[in-house]
Amino acid sequence: MRSHYCGQLNETLVDQTVTLCGWVHRRRDHGGVIFLDLRDRDGIAQVVVDPDTAEAFANADRARSEFVLRISGRVRLRPEGTQNPKMPTGMIEVLAKDVEVLNTAVTPPFQLDEHGKVGEEVRLKHRYIDLRRPEMIEKLRLRSRISHHVRAFLEGQGFLDIETPVLTRATPEGARDYLVPSRTHPGSFFALPQSPQLFKQLLMVAGFDRYYQIAKCFRDEDLRADRQPEFTQIDIEASFVEEEDIMGVTETMIRELFQDVLDVELAPFPRMTWAEAMDRYGSDKPDLRIPLMLVDVDDLMKQVDFQVFSGPANAADGRVAALKVPGGASMSRKVIDDYTKFVGIYGAKGLAWIKVNERAKGLEGLQSPIVKFMENVIEELLDRIGAEDGDIVFFGADKARIVNEALGALRVKLGEDLNLYTRDWAPLWVVDFPMFEADDSGRLSPLHHPFTSPSCSPEALKANPAEALSRAYDMVLNGTELGGGSIRIHDPQMQSTVFDILGIGEEEAREKFGFLLDALQFGAPPHGGLAFGLDRLVMLMADARTIREVIAFPKTQSAACLMTDAPGEVGAEQLKDLHIRLRQKPKPESGE
Repeated sequence: MRSHYCGQLNETLVDQTVTLCGWVHRRRDHGGVIFLDLRDRDGIAQVVVDPDTAEAFANADRARSEFVLRISGRVRLRPEGTQNPKMPTGMIEVLAKDVEVLNTAVTPPFQLDEHGKVGEEVRLKHRYIDLRRPEMIEKLRLRSRISHHVRAFLEGQGFLDIETPVLTRATPEGARDYLVPSRTHPGSFFALPQSPQLFKQLLMVAGFDRYYQIAKCFRDEDLRADRQPEFTQIDIEASFVEEEDIMGVTETMIRELFQDVLDVELAPFPRMTWAEAMDRYGSDKPDLRIPLMLVDVDDLMKQVDFQVFSGPANAADGRVAALKVPGGASMSRKVIDDYTKFVGIYGAKGLAWIKVNERAKGLEGLQSPIVKFMENVIEELLDRIGAEDGDIVFFGADKARIVNEALGALRVKLGEDLNLYTRDWAPLWVVDFPMFEADDSGRLSPLHHPFTSPSCSPEALKANPAEALSRAYDMVLNGTELGGGSIRIHDPQMQSTVFDILGIGEEEAREKFGFLLDALQFGAPPHGGLAFGLDRLVMLMADARTIREVIAFPKTQSAACLMTDAPGEVGAEQLKDLHIRLRQKPKPESGE
């Protein structure tokens, strides 16, 4: 129906006849001459319709915003003074000979060039309109380029694209499964995969050696800006590899991706242990663009007569840390109070602070309600922190987990609020993760998943599981975890040891993972892999606010689709076929 996309037109086509198809982006009537801005996925072209072409003019005259048109005409240079060099097609226009209305459109719920005034709910309700915006088209085009590059790179490295099942069985991977009732097996349920983890390990046992898949995954969990109930994973697994092999291949892939797609050259990724990341940044995915760092002051605070500090400093699971903000002494009390409320989100009971106005004056040069409690250590404290005139120092004192989460989040917020970024991109590898983490009751759970290999023998793991390190590695970019992976357990004895430590008995292990345990007995090779979050990767590369901006049809933060009104109720007959009976909602008591 067309010869060119709108965005393809340029001066090389002058005097040629072209046929375009698209939507009316804008219509203007200038003294009897109608100007139409026609839009398609590649761009916008200006079309001029003279009254000399009666039928074309009549159709253009009745065209309105978002009408679908087919236009044929001659390309010509725009008159002097009307050219727009900032627009790809701004030097030319099309003098229309034929204008055909392919379809009409009702008034759209929002103008595409005024979307910023429209709430996200309206945009998601009418996503098919929102996706017509050039900004959204570019984001999805970028996503397509990234996916294409990833496939080409991995296939060039000998990886095979193999699909794994979407209907599988429930596995404990840290979040709730989406369950699918089986009609043919009454009372039984499939689960949608949280990841292809077990199947890709089985592919390694089967001898496929190098596997990849751009896979849909599903997790029924509480949502945040970078989470969705269904998301896309770049899944990679290889046999006969060590950590260096997987990290080397995937780092090269990301560096080449940034070079080819964004023309950005990323430096070789530095490495940081999990312990160092938590100690310095309070996070296992630190944003290294921000120069602020946490400083431990436990030893000094053990000596102060201030229970708020000395209590956590002397507790086995406590921590007291300081965070210096250069030039921050100019902060108002309201700003400090706002930051105090912010850290409260992460469980902090408060946010102590010291303003360093003039160190040479001793205590008189400091401004803080807590200085009087630490006169005996204040100089040593300020020296350790490196505090100078004009700085403010924030303190966290509580359980180490709360201090890390609160000050780690505060560090990121300060970096954003004060624009402290020192560079555009800051990738790194975080390595040497603990094998397990303990809850408040001391019960251990896997920090990644129960198929991650520890960096010690089964005997050493059983003797001291809380101190064991895993062979896991995470790729982090600008404070976002891009991908996580590990060398997997390929030895049945080691897998059984891990299950024992997690309190998974032999019967439960057989019931949930019998097929994997059986497979490990048939010559399982050493293997490992990594899974990238494609949505997060595209979000960062597109400089988008959330992953919803780079997914064609995303869910809301409450895991609902406003466009299709999903999830929805189903009829009684369908439930009967699935052998499901719903619990009745309690009826309100009389008088209410």
